[in-house]
Amino acid sequence: MKRLGGLSALALIISSASGCGWIYGEDGYFRDRGGDYLEARQTAPMQLPANVEAKPLDPLLPVPQHIATTTAVDEYEVPRPQPLSVRADASEFSLQKSGDSRWVVAQRVPAEVWPMARQFFEDNGFQIVDERPQTGEFSSAWQRIDQLSATMASRLSSSLDGGAADNEARVRVRIEPGVQRNTSEIFVVSAVRPAGSSADVAFTNRSGNAGVDAALLDEMLVSLARSAEQGGSVSLLAARDFDAPSRVSLSEDGNGNPVLNLGADFDRAWSAVGRSLELADVRIDDLNRSLGVYYVNLAEGARKKDEEPGFLGKVFGGEPDKETIEERAERYQVRLTPVGDSVQVTVEKDLNTIAPADVTRRVLTLIQDNLG
Repeated sequence: MKRLGGLSALALIISSASGCGWIYGEDGYFRDRGGDYLEARQTAPMQLPANVEAKPLDPLLPVPQHIATTTAVDEYEVPRPQPLSVRADASEFSLQKSGDSRWVVAQRVPAEVWPMARQFFEDNGFQIVDERPQTGEFSSAWQRIDQLSATMASRLSSSLDGGAADNEARVRVRIEPGVQRNTSEIFVVSAVRPAGSSADVAFTNRSGNAGVDAALLDEMLVSLARSAEQGGSVSLLAARDFDAPSRVSLSEDGNGNPVLNLGADFDRAWSAVGRSLELADVRIDDLNRSLGVYYVNLAEGARKKDEEPGFLGKVFGGEPDKETIEERAERYQVRLTPVGDSVQVTVEKDLNTIAPADVTRRVLTLIQDNLG
């Protein structure tokens, strides 16, 4: 202890005698290095051997062309960034293009877009003959173009080579969940045949009538924007059945763990499981779509939109406090794994631990019972 005290006293004497320049001064160990970049100089590019192929890389942090002069001695005030320009009148519907492909993106869920799109085609004289809400598709019958609404007949006739208004046409509309949450993508494909022909011209994956499809999308875009301003409706059938898997079976894997098999692609399965958990009154604390995981708490009910207890609710035991929720929490992970053309749903305690079989079966049964 005496030795430690002596060293401390010696350090105090040295620092008092020589000052703190050797620590914080210009040549000190802890000097200010904030302006060192102003003295940086560009060096010659690295030379590689002749037999090595170089791949250029863009710099992650490129040096700006105009920087403060190195001779400046006064303080430099960094200008405030310019505000982002945001269109106040941005529509909920926009037309997207990629090569020859065109489609409409809607800032609404498919259940809201479905009745609006269907109404547009009915209002323009198309006869809907086939509807499949579970796959988000509907199609029309063969009809002469001049039997459609005057505006639509004029647009489609001018889009066809030769402008034959007596040609027959039919359309197929597909509404899919968008890449972003709570958005939809609308695709339209047409088929055209000469008047009086009985040939069953099939729909193609890639548009064979680019002009007709473009005219349909342009007209629909205007109609959807107008309908949104007037207030639209929601299709309860589409809301429940749009993402419903075609096949659902509860089985066991090779280790005897319960597994729910959904005959759907990942997007539709992800949407269906999330909706089923809400209908089953299961609390979703968090989710990670890229990992395919819903983080649930079986001890709490599902969150309601704008759920906020009032003053009396808080006083008389409405929403429990965080401590109570943590004490009784039963947290599990509902994981979706694509397997071929289907998706398997499992329940885990954490990334490395499978949930107990009774808990897994209870959760998967709740999901199965609430699927459309």
